[in-house]
Formats: sequence, structure tokens, C-alpha cells
Amino acid sequence: MPRNTTLSRLLDAGAHLIADGALATELEARGCSLDDPLWSAKVLLEHPQLIREVHRDYFDAGANVATTASYQATPLGFAQRGLSEDAALDLVRLSVQLADDARRAHLAVHPQAGPLLIAGSVGPYGAYLADGSEYRGDYVLDAEAFKDFHRPRIAALVEAGADFLACETLPSFAEAEALLALTAEFDVESWFSFSLRDGAHISDGTPLTAVAELCGAEPRVVAVGVNCVPLNLVPAALAVLGGAGSKRLVTYPNSGESYDAATKTWASASGDGAEMVQAEPSGLAAGAGAWRELGARIVGGCCRTTPRDIAALASGRLRQR
Repeated sequence: MPRNTTLSRLLDAGAHLIADGALATELEARGCSLDDPLWSAKVLLEHPQLIREVHRDYFDAGANVATTASYQATPLGFAQRGLSEDAALDLVRLSVQLADDARRAHLAVHPQAGPLLIAGSVGPYGAYLADGSEYRGDYVLDAEAFKDFHRPRIAALVEAGADFLACETLPSFAEAEALLALTAEFDVESWFSFSLRDGAHISDGTPLTAVAELCGAEPRVVAVGVNCVPLNLVPAALAVLGGAGSKRLVTYPNSGESYDAATKTWASASGDGAEMVQAEPSGLAAGAGAWRELGARIVGGCCRTTPRDIAALASGRLRQR
């Protein structure tokens, strides 16, 4: 059995969980410059207390899950700043400690809020490349190279006490296979969440049906879903995943804007008729009801979402009870 079972126990008991929202863009709103290949991991070096504050604000807003600032925190990435592997992994462990500090502070004031979980963020190899390829999946490594890249960070997250792993914004089927092997190696629960080319395919073109089959075969994967995608793609993707597999579903889309990796800017989402598979809801709270009807048991936000968005989600969940 997996070493950590808290997430699966909560979902087995019927819980509908709220994940947190954006970390990086929220840090930018608080004055951090993230124009850097390390992105939000840069703040682990420079202003870690701000990460703790953001986690606390999301817990205060009603989130059940804090996602660590380790999405782009890797030994290879930190090596470009002159850090040793040991120093880099200390920062990965710090990302868990900051989330745990925020959890403890919130529970000290709101003891009835628990249980609250910490998801150890495992971003894809494309995030380390810092060229937008986590939305394309057009990089090629063999299985062992993927494992060698991800293993040290996963080990640090598990050692530091993350409740489970959030293997997220995954654009590559081959990379997902390697990460599944590592969850088995470390005997840790996880959710697997993918970036999308359209409502039926992940970014490298693999059908979501194949993703559902792949993750369905691994008992340590508690939920599968999509993140960092436009709001309008969520229903189609959840319908495919729910129809093709038996896992619980997770979704945490963007605010409704699209990201241009070349210019590193955000703009209103747009697309042709094939892409606009459903009218864009006005925000997370507006879409969450339909997503839950499609089987989403964990709902949160990704880029450009805020504690206000998570508070609206939490308020909507309470009204449904």
C-alpha cells in the first residue's frame, strides 16, 4: 500500500476538496519579479516568507490543499544559479516547510478547518526548459533520463513530508510513464494533471483516453485531470477522462486568459470553433458546478487565479451542502 493514504481516505469518505490557486502570478501581484528561468522557485531563494503568506491566504480562503513552490525547483535549474545539488534540494524541502508553516498557522486559528493537505508540486521537464514546452510536449528524453531528472526532487518532497505529489501540467505521455514509475518507487500517492492541445488530447497529441488508461493501472494515482488550461476546455476533457477511466477527477484551470510563451504575456482566451468546445464560464466558481457533475472531486485554480477565486469556490461548495 502507498506510504501516504490521507488523500485517498478523504476521497473515499466522499470529500469534495478545493485546491489552492496560482502561486507565481500571486507572488507577482505582491511585487516579485519572476522574469527568470526559475519562475516561482526564484522566490524560494529571495523571499520565502512571501510564499508562506500566499499559502496562508489560500487556506484562509477555504482551500484544503496547498501546492508547494517546487514546480520549477530542480537541481538542474538551481545549478544555473551556482547552487549545489544539496543546496537545491534543501530549497525543495523548504517549499514543503513553508506550506506546513502556513497550515499550522491556519489551524491554530481555525482548528475545525482540517484536515489540510500539502501537495508536493512536480512540474514537467518542459518547465525546467522555461520555453513554454510544458504546453507543447515536444521534448524527447528516454525513460531513464526522465527518472534521473525527477527522482531527486521527488525524494526531497517525500522526505520533507508532502502528503502526496501533484504531478502537474504534464504535456508528455512518455514523461507521465516515467513519473508513474517513480510514484511506485517511492510508494507515494499522487494526482496526475495534464496540459491540453484540445478537449480530447494532451499537449503532445496523446488522446486523453490513453492517459486515463495509463493512470488507471497505477493504484498510487488517486486522481487524474487537467490544469493550466482554458476554462472552456475543462468539460470536454473531464467527460473524456471520466468515461475512459475509474480514477477520481481533478481540475484547476487558468483564470480564463491564455499564455503566450514567446512574449511571456497573458491575453483573453480565444480560439476557433473546434477549440471552443463550450462557452467560457465567467470564472472558477461559475464553472465548478458543471465540473463536479462530470466527476471532479478536486477543484482549484492555476495561473492568474487568486485567493478571491478560491473563496468563491469555497462559498459555492458550502451552498451545495
